[in-house]
Amino acid sequence: MSEYQYYEFQALDRALTQREMRELRKYSTRATITDTRFVNHYEWGDFKGDASTWMRKYFDAFLYFANWGTHRFVLRLPSRILDIKTAKRYLRGHSVSAYRKGDILILDLSAQDEGGDWATDHDGTGLLSSLIPLRADIAAGDHRALYLAWLSSVQSGELDDDEPEPPVPPGMGVLSAPLKALANFLYIGPGLIQVAAAGSQPMNEKATLRQFERWIAALPESEKASLLCRLAIADERGLRAECLGQIGKQPIWICGTW
Repeated sequence: MSEYQYYEFQALDRALTQREMRELRKYSTRATITDTRFVNHYEWGDFKGDASTWMRKYFDAFLYFANWGTHRFVLRLPSRILDIKTAKRYLRGHSVSAYRKGDILILDLSAQDEGGDWATDHDGTGLLSSLIPLRADIAAGDHRALYLAWLSSVQSGELDDDEPEPPVPPGMGVLSAPLKALANFLYIGPGLIQVAAAGSQPMNEKATLRQFERWIAALPESEKASLLCRLAIADERGLRAECLGQIGKQPIWICGTW
C-alpha cells in the first residue's frame, strides 16, 4: 500500500489576503487554496511548508492525517481567551503541548496508532471541520477537549505516575459530537473516558445564556457600545470567541448552584 498524507489548514478569524494566497501557492501548484483554506494530499513527495510557521502567520486550525496512523490537530487562539498556565495543566506530555507566541496561543495535539495499522477507510476529508467547533468551546471555558488531550498522554505512558491530575471538567459523561471526534482522532480508549466520566459533574447547558446575560449586564456602557461598534462596523470574526472567553471566566453553573 502506498503512503498517503493529508494536510488541511483553515482560517477562521480573518480571511487570507491575495498576497498571502500567492505566498502559499509557491509551496504547491496542485493544492486547493481559498481565502480560508489550504488543502492538499500526497501519495508521493511531502509537504514543503512548515505547519507551525503557517499556524502562527496565517491559520487558526490545522489537521494532519497519515495512513500509517499519525494524527495531528492544532488550534490557534488569542492568548487573552485561554491562560497559558491553564492550558499547560492539561497539555504537558510529549505529544500534546501548548505555547504562547506574542498575542496568540497554540494548542498542538498529536497521536500515533500503537497498532501501526495502515488506515484504509478514511482519506482525512472532513475531519478538521468536525473538530473546529472545539475552538469555540474552549474559548467559552469548556476544558473537556483539553482533558481528552491529557488522557491521550496518560494512555501513551508519557506522564510520570506522581504527576498531578488536572481538574476533571463537568460534562465528561455526555460528550458532544466534536469531542467524540477528538477522542477517536487521538485513539483514546473508551475505558479511560468512562473513568473520567465517573468523577465528572453534569453540565447544565442553560448556564451559558444566563452567564452571558450576567456578563453583559455588568459591563460599563462604554464597553457595550464598543462591542456593538466592533460587531456592526468592523464585523470582527474573532469577537464571538473573545466574548465567550470572557464569559468562560465567570463561575460555572453546576448541579443547580453557582
